[in-house]
Amino acid sequence: MEQPLKILVLEDVQDDVGLIERELRKGGLRFETNRVDSKDGFIKALRRYKADVILSDHSLPQFNSFEALKLCRRSGITIPFILVTGSVSEEFAVTCLKEGADDYVLKSNLIRLPNAITNSLKQKQLETDRKKSDKALREQNDELVKINKELDSFVYSVSHNLRAPLMSVLGLLNLARLTDRKEDMEQYFEMMEHSIQKLDNTLKEILDYSRNARKEVDAQPVNIRDIVNDSIARLLYMKGSENVEKTIDIIEQSQLYSDPYRLLVIFNNLLSNSIKYRDPKKALNFVHFYITIEKRLLTIKVHDNGIGISSAFLPKIFNMFYRATELSEGAGLGLYIVRETVQKLGGRIDVQSEPGMGTTFEIEIPNRIPEEN
Repeated sequence: MEQPLKILVLEDVQDDVGLIERELRKGGLRFETNRVDSKDGFIKALRRYKADVILSDHSLPQFNSFEALKLCRRSGITIPFILVTGSVSEEFAVTCLKEGADDYVLKSNLIRLPNAITNSLKQKQLETDRKKSDKALREQNDELVKINKELDSFVYSVSHNLRAPLMSVLGLLNLARLTDRKEDMEQYFEMMEHSIQKLDNTLKEILDYSRNARKEVDAQPVNIRDIVNDSIARLLYMKGSENVEKTIDIIEQSQLYSDPYRLLVIFNNLLSNSIKYRDPKKALNFVHFYITIEKRLLTIKVHDNGIGISSAFLPKIFNMFYRATELSEGAGLGLYIVRETVQKLGGRIDVQSEPGMGTTFEIEIPNRIPEEN
């Protein structure tokens, strides 16, 4: 059963409120009223009463309907505001509507009031629905602009990152055909292998990017330690991995529900970066995973003591195909994919870094625990 309408009445004559209530009942409306007759009383009622409709007389002692209407709009209150007053001129009625009133009803013609309230409520609902539709269309348009911009960049950069290793392999094959020296052949094979690995990494990043963009989030019970260990195992034979100490510190206050594939993508990329950009000048390179699982939130901190990132580059490191250092051999998609994946999970990512000291990524992702029935 629908809740009765909550009507805030700004009126200093109680008998007039009685006449208003009588006409509303005759019109078949279910309602409750709250009468106020002063500016202070009106302001308090706006905050506390949560009315659906405001009915206002025009002239009250030291207060009038125009002031009341301005108070409403300044407060962000957009519920129907209907003037219920004595005889008025046509000029006054037009002024009321220009000031933002939804309608006006003469006290001598209260029979029109139920319809005025009903129509105003319908009009407000239509405006609300239209604004929601406009907002959704703007968001879709912004997303399409973003997708088109990224697609142009994606096609150009991916074609380069795919073709460059292939051209390198073809060039090395031609050199291999022209030499009989075993030493040269071995060197060419190593260089070919390196180019093929670069090509393979680019293809993996493209697949991760595509799957994250198109696949819906698959929230299920997750063992976060297994995922981190899986990531470490996958990168065990990455060049330099043996020189980076890896530790995991997990505080579990709740069961975690999330998308295991996307979490693995996040850990793979961040761990790979820590290994790739380790500091060879340091006796000990490390990467620490600090993870806290709460009922509503998963917090991940990945801290390393690698070469770090200059403050000039930090705002750009999550951009598609951006490389912050000449040491980067990848396509520049890794951190972009991490950010997109975190956002797909409804979370956020921040980074702090200092050259020579290391880098810390902090991620917060909602824990998607199913609602209890």
